[in-house]
Amino acid sequence: MAPQKLYRRRETHSTTTSARMLGSTGSQRPSQTAVGPSAGSRDFCSTCSTCLRSSGLPRPSPTCTSAAAAAVVRVAQSGGQQPAGHPLSPGTGLLPLALAHVSGTTPLSSPLSSPSRFYSTTSPPRRPARLGSSPLVVHPPLHHRQRFASSAAMTARVLDGTAIAKSIRERIGAEIVEKQKLNPRYKPSLKIIQVGDRSDSSTYVRMKLKAAAEAGVACELLQFPVDISEPELLDQIRRLNHDATVNGILVQLPLPANISEYSITSSVADEKDVDGFGTNNIGELAKRGGAPIFTPCTPKGVMYMLKEAGVQIAGKTAVVLGRSNIVGGPISYLLRHADATVIVCHSKTQGLENYLQHADIVIAAIGQAQFVKAEWLKQGAVVIDVGTNFIPDASKKSGQRMVGDVDFEGASKVASVITPVPGGVGPMTVAMLLQNVVEATNLFFEKEKIRKTIPLPLKLKTPVPSDIAISRDQKPKQITRIAAEVGIAPHELEPYGAYKAKVDLDLLKRLDHRRNGRYVVVTGITPTPLGEGKSTTTMGLAQALGAHVGRLTFANVRQPSQGPTFGIKGGAAGGGYSQVIPMDEFNLHLTGDIHAITAANNLLAAAIETRMFHENTQKDGPLYRRLVPAKNGVRKFAPVMFRRLKKLGIDKTDPDALSEEEIRRFARLDIDPDTITWRRVLDVNDRHLRGVTVGTAPTEKGQSRETGFDISVASECMAILALSTSLADMRERLGRMVVATSRSGDPVTCDDIGAGGALTALMKDAIKPNLMQTLEGTPVFVHAGPFANISIGQSSIIADKLALKLAGTEPDENHSESAGFVVTEAGFDFTMGGERFFNIKCRTSGLVPDVVVVVATVRALKVHGGGPPIAPGAPLDAVYTQENVEILRAGCVNLKKHISNARSFGIPVVVAINKFATDTDAEIAVVREEALSAGAEDAILADHWAQGGQGAVDLAKGVIAACEKPKNLTLTYGLDGTIQERIEAIGQKMYGAAKVEFSELAQKKVDTYTRQGYGNLPICIAKTQYSLSHDPDLKGAPTGFTVPIRDVRMAAGAGYLYALAADIQTIPGLPTAPGYLNVDVDTETGEIDGLF
Repeated sequence: MAPQKLYRRRETHSTTTSARMLGSTGSQRPSQTAVGPSAGSRDFCSTCSTCLRSSGLPRPSPTCTSAAAAAVVRVAQSGGQQPAGHPLSPGTGLLPLALAHVSGTTPLSSPLSSPSRFYSTTSPPRRPARLGSSPLVVHPPLHHRQRFASSAAMTARVLDGTAIAKSIRERIGAEIVEKQKLNPRYKPSLKIIQVGDRSDSSTYVRMKLKAAAEAGVACELLQFPVDISEPELLDQIRRLNHDATVNGILVQLPLPANISEYSITSSVADEKDVDGFGTNNIGELAKRGGAPIFTPCTPKGVMYMLKEAGVQIAGKTAVVLGRSNIVGGPISYLLRHADATVIVCHSKTQGLENYLQHADIVIAAIGQAQFVKAEWLKQGAVVIDVGTNFIPDASKKSGQRMVGDVDFEGASKVASVITPVPGGVGPMTVAMLLQNVVEATNLFFEKEKIRKTIPLPLKLKTPVPSDIAISRDQKPKQITRIAAEVGIAPHELEPYGAYKAKVDLDLLKRLDHRRNGRYVVVTGITPTPLGEGKSTTTMGLAQALGAHVGRLTFANVRQPSQGPTFGIKGGAAGGGYSQVIPMDEFNLHLTGDIHAITAANNLLAAAIETRMFHENTQKDGPLYRRLVPAKNGVRKFAPVMFRRLKKLGIDKTDPDALSEEEIRRFARLDIDPDTITWRRVLDVNDRHLRGVTVGTAPTEKGQSRETGFDISVASECMAILALSTSLADMRERLGRMVVATSRSGDPVTCDDIGAGGALTALMKDAIKPNLMQTLEGTPVFVHAGPFANISIGQSSIIADKLALKLAGTEPDENHSESAGFVVTEAGFDFTMGGERFFNIKCRTSGLVPDVVVVVATVRALKVHGGGPPIAPGAPLDAVYTQENVEILRAGCVNLKKHISNARSFGIPVVVAINKFATDTDAEIAVVREEALSAGAEDAILADHWAQGGQGAVDLAKGVIAACEKPKNLTLTYGLDGTIQERIEAIGQKMYGAAKVEFSELAQKKVDTYTRQGYGNLPICIAKTQYSLSHDPDLKGAPTGFTVPIRDVRMAAGAGYLYALAADIQTIPGLPTAPGYLNVDVDTETGEIDGLF
């Protein structure tokens, strides 16, 4: 084969000069990825070049005076050896070629250096069939390139970045319009942060604002003074990171010298880093197989233009001029990912033009005007000019014009494709920024829909171990993982240790647009003292729905009181393989909400006693001056005092402007001690505090009185926590609490005393629901725990609302298929807990459940059928462990009454038959038959205690089916009638009573509340939980009895009246063998033992 001709050009711009223009200092060997002549090679003279192009001449002309020619001669004479780093040393490219011609031992078609994975060594290079016919003709790598002067001149195709960018903006605008039709919330939003007012930065910002407006992207400039501190700027970015309405954040660079660009750009959340400069995005881009969320805009625009031009990248040689983090580095990663062979040249690169001669694609981003010359380029190369430079131009009004890094006029005659400056990459950068914002918006809405619990497997054992042993055997997920699975952002979570956390109420605002998930309330039949498993069923159903059926499900339960935990009842975490974990953290302290309730309640008790003491020991003037003291000669009302002034009708803001009569009315509450209803509380079953005398110390000047303690969960503060819909609502409710009556008969409120704000401060964290998990890793909200004996016995409205939004659906989702579930529990049986759930909680919240689950057990139904009494600690009678269909069927009258009561609210009912080991198939069949005949949608056996969620899958499917049934909420009573009428409606419709009788005290209280303006509140009746009636001995479904109302009390802040139909102990006592006897701590591991 005839030897391949080698075409070289005469240098018109020496490598020394090239290095100097790139800022090089000293020589540096090229990297192994470099190709072509050595960075240190020098050209032959024109005569030598002619000689070498002639295959007949074995060596340079004897008359050649060039250093290169002399070096070739010396090397030939010395056997081809040169020191490493010499311009003609092995591996530098030019030497092997020259030696081949001098010695004639190596064909010119051989590679210029030792074999490499970057080059083919088997096929000779081929010229393009027709120069300029294709921008990147596919052929083996050419190491001996044509000289441009030898080819016919060509005209490059100019890529119009302005036109491409316009089309992108139009496409983006159309996409936004279409998506807004499906989801009105789809509003891409970009915030640009600019520090200072640099003219160039302001120009770029205006371009972005204009382009965003054209594309329909909401874009706002946040401009800060140049002297803003780095912490202040970081705080602004943190705020934007947390703002769900902001999809993209761009920090306009450069920043002032006192602010770290790295710190600021790295602080932008990855999912909002639309500039793509954050550490994670750049790091992922650099990795092979990495997954950056966003690509930097300019490199992304370059790749878009290459694709738009139809440029084949795979297998081509690409030279990137510049290694900045903004352009050079990222574009080199993108080209590499597109399977190009990439060479990055920079300020230390020597022999730059030699690399360019072999480049199929050139990306120029070095910031030096018209630096790249046409003669350096390979014929037909694709040239992308990223540079933005200004050179003098007297013809321009500004005296200068914008040019790129490439000599456009010359290069356009050599390249096949080229980008102009301006009008090339610049507009594409802004277009790609807008594209990234749209992608960020899409990502946000996609992530909103990705909510799925990854369940924890259960290690079931037979026989079933103790509850604490099961809890201890399961390793919970980190609470941060639970939060991430359900869609709670990190800034919305406040962890308390590893396995529990509070959730910020701002989540409700972020998810306000969602349609609520499915709402399920679990109640039960009239229980035995042993309980029938409502809490266990709540957990089992939630585990079944969430871990086995695949629907995001929350269990919402009350926080247990420590009193019963250390008493006889034990904890309230559920049981068996259906419980909240860790159960010790659940039952003890949790996050301190009950302690906050205790502190708030007792602060108010102290405030009442103190106010009475000071009023009784001071005259009006001194009392007023001490209540409103002068500070620095100025007297001002405390903010809370304006509430009392408004109540009294005193429209004055200056304390010195009040008359003596107004001062007296304002300063004196004149509390009648006999009417004080506020008692102190603590979370311990201490029976000896049921009645106490306070104020017996000599310092109290004889102002003693009898009072007592309640258990903390009986405090009205706890009921308010459960029924509040927001922090502001809780503040108002706390202020409205009536604690006594004045001697003139007026109600005295917490705000009259001035303590409403302080109580709110103590409870401001308590209002945030607590997040935990079940044994199978499904989420649980634990929040509030009002005493079911005298209050509603429900978890909080806020927890339900949060869970319903988290389990809810986006506007463009199929609600029936995608909606999750919230399973909450009502205390005691349906006739107590369920009735209060509807008539008080639902009336307050506005929420409507989709289905009622009534938990029934064969054991409890046998009691109502005439079985012997059951007592804690006593052995069960044989009737409860042996089949007895007759007594069971007789007891089903209780179940049927509860089903009837539940259906009266217009909600579908499903019966959950909680399986015990002694239950027979015949007995289960009877319960199912009776339940269906009473109108239940289904009656389903559930074995979740022994099998966890798997044992309640059938129940879960039945609940899902029932949720699709129509519902029409109908409450038991309205609020327009009298208090007596509402109490009678509950007694007759729910309990089966013939009538209701009011004691003289009860009637007096009813008259007082009506006169004071509280006659329209809903009703809670406090009675025994062991019968549908007021009498615990009346089993089954009694009728014709009279309900005696002994007293009526008011919870004005909580928003209901509670009538006492029994002698209710508001602080339990401890048994002979209390639960605390079994509780201890393993001092080696710190684990708590003995809880149940």
